[in-house]
Amino acid sequence: MHSEPTGTRSRPTRRAVLGAIAGVAAAGAAGGYAWDRLGHGSGDRGGAAAAGTGSGPSVRPTGPHTFERLSAPDRTVVRAADGGTLATFTDGARTAVLTGPYRTFSEPRTTQAKVTTNAWVRVLPHEWRQGMEKSAWFTSWFRKTLADTSPDVFAVAFEYSSAGAPDKHNGAGVRYAGTAHFGPRNAKVNNPLDFAYHDEQSDFYDYLGISWTFPDGTRVQPERARYGDVDCSGFQRLVWGYRMGIPLHNTNAPGPGLPRRAFAIAAYGPGRLVIPDNHEQPTDLSALQPGDVVFFAIIKGRPNFIDHCGMYMGLDDQGRHRFYSSRSAANGPTLGDLSGRSLLDGTDFYARGFRAARRL
Repeated sequence: MHSEPTGTRSRPTRRAVLGAIAGVAAAGAAGGYAWDRLGHGSGDRGGAAAAGTGSGPSVRPTGPHTFERLSAPDRTVVRAADGGTLATFTDGARTAVLTGPYRTFSEPRTTQAKVTTNAWVRVLPHEWRQGMEKSAWFTSWFRKTLADTSPDVFAVAFEYSSAGAPDKHNGAGVRYAGTAHFGPRNAKVNNPLDFAYHDEQSDFYDYLGISWTFPDGTRVQPERARYGDVDCSGFQRLVWGYRMGIPLHNTNAPGPGLPRRAFAIAAYGPGRLVIPDNHEQPTDLSALQPGDVVFFAIIKGRPNFIDHCGMYMGLDDQGRHRFYSSRSAANGPTLGDLSGRSLLDGTDFYARGFRAARRL
C-alpha cells in the first residue's frame, strides 16, 4: 500500500525548512515572492503542519494590518502588524494566496521530494482590482477566509492523486473525488513511461461520469471508457472549474472561463499571464506564486506548441520549483518524477519544455 500524497500532521522537519530557505538563496532573483511564500518575516513558524486535506489556516491576529501595492505583476499584499505577509491579491485574477499553517505534500510512490508550504490558495468571488480592499464585501470575506477550515485549492487537487485518494460522493451519488487516472490505454504505444501511453481527451465530466451543459447551451456526454479519467487540462478544469467555481466553456476559442485544452488556457484563460510565452524556457521565475497554472511544450518537433499544463506548488525540500499535473506515466495527477521530474527549473524534460504561467 502506498502512502497517501497528502503528507503528515507533524511539523516540517528542520531539514525541510532549511532546504526551503536554501532554495530561496539559490533562486537569487526570486526575491519577494519566494520570501513571502515561505513566510519569512511573518514570525509564523509554529503550529502543526496540516495534511493536504486537513484543517485550514488558523485565525490570524486581529490587530491592525496594512495594504501594500507591488508590481510585476500588479498586486495588493496584506501585511500583518509585524510586517509579515497575510495574503496576496493579483490584479485581474481570482486566485488569492493566504498564509497559514505549514503543510507537507509528498508522493513516495514516484518521488522522494516533498513540498512544505504555508501557502493556502483560495478563489475570490471577483477578479481583484486595485482598491477592492476598501469594499464592504472584502472586509467580510477576508475575516472569514483567514479563519476558514475548509479544503483550499491544493487540498482539493490532492483529492485526485494517482498515488491513492479516497472516494467521495455527493448527495446524488456522484463520485466527485477520489483517485483519478489519466485516460484509457493507448494501444499504439508500448512504453508505459511514454507520455502518450494513456490516451488524452478525458475531461472533468468524463471523470464524474455525468452529462454537462455549458453556459452556451452545449450539452456533452461522458464516455463510459473514460470514467474516472482526466487529462492535464481536464484536471485543471475539474479542480478550478467544477470544484472551485471558475466558469468553464467547451471550446478552445476566446470566451468567458476556462477553455478546454492547455494551449487555449494559456492563450485565452481568465486571470492574467504572469510569465508570457516567449517560445523558450523562462529563466526568471520570480513572478510565480503557488496555484499558478504552468504550461509546457513537450511534443518532439513542436517546441512552440503548448500541450501540457499543471499547477505550481512552490519550492520543494531541495529548493526546486515543483508542479503537480495529471500525467500519463503516473496515470493521473502527480507531483512525482516518472518519465521526467516535475520541475520548472533546471534541464530536466519538463523544465526544458516549460513556457508560461497564468494566474487564474
